[in-house]
Amino acid sequence: MGDRVRSSVETDPLISVVIPVYNVEPYVGRCLETVLGQTYQHLEIIVVDDGSTDSSGRICREYAAADSRIVVIRQENGGLSAARNTGIHYAHGKFITFIDSDDTVQKDMIAYLYHLVAKYECPMSLCCLTTVFTGKDKRKEVGNGIECRMSAHDAMESMLYHGFVDTSAYAKLYDRSLFTSIRFPVGKLFEDIGTTYRLFIQSGYIACGFTCKYNYFVRPNSIVTGKFSERKFDLLEMTDTMAGDVLTVYPDLSKAIRRRQVYARFSTLDQMITHGGWDDFPRERKAMIAYIRKYGKQILQDPKAPRRDKVAILALFLSPSFYALLWRLYRKYIK
Repeated sequence: MGDRVRSSVETDPLISVVIPVYNVEPYVGRCLETVLGQTYQHLEIIVVDDGSTDSSGRICREYAAADSRIVVIRQENGGLSAARNTGIHYAHGKFITFIDSDDTVQKDMIAYLYHLVAKYECPMSLCCLTTVFTGKDKRKEVGNGIECRMSAHDAMESMLYHGFVDTSAYAKLYDRSLFTSIRFPVGKLFEDIGTTYRLFIQSGYIACGFTCKYNYFVRPNSIVTGKFSERKFDLLEMTDTMAGDVLTVYPDLSKAIRRRQVYARFSTLDQMITHGGWDDFPRERKAMIAYIRKYGKQILQDPKAPRRDKVAILALFLSPSFYALLWRLYRKYIK
């Protein structure tokens, strides 16, 4: 990294780090340690205690007492979106970044993200994730080390096809002005999908560094990996809203948009197979299968669609039960 990891508090702009916290007592200290250890020092660290009922709030207040850069805001439980929105409201920094309280970051992540926005003169930058599977001693890294300036159009296409650009709110740095009219949708799961694309469009250009600097921890019984519930259908709503908005701005991305909509149905079906719900929501299951069958041929003919999509579509075309079996085998032996 060379000079890019060094930070001068006197000359570097203030960066607001927003950390939503809710009942993460075993993890929040680990998260805060990696933030406090950043090579970029000119930070305000806004911890939003979203009504925690464990010792998370107390741990955060202890860290705040030891480091004046940390401010803890306590509020009634409103969910991840509400907590992030509170952090945005109280942020004073030129830039904002989000970190989930059960994740960690490399010591130069913020310096790296700032280096990118400064080098490419963009209002937004991003890096890649290392996915850490808790309890499995397994890590998955993506990225190729390349740095570049991407148009919002090209970043969107990469995101829709699951390239190195993803929908997550974290592992990105935003000029605070991007949030003048944008907030996270309160009360929804998969809120990043409903927000990140809007920030791309607002930004116009994104400074991309395809190097892993953010450690995303997959925990059992988290919101994503826990038992299937009706709320997980929010993925379809968020994805379809994004699809309509993106199509209005970039009509030439219609194939990529359809691919993402089909993927959202597969992702929801996979959740139902893995975490229960396959038999509990027959109407919704049949509607998703019908959608895939209606548009699957388009994905099969799309040379940019991932091969795994095409294998999944062909399996589902044979029969939903065969697809469910194939998914279980994939989970057990490959994923």
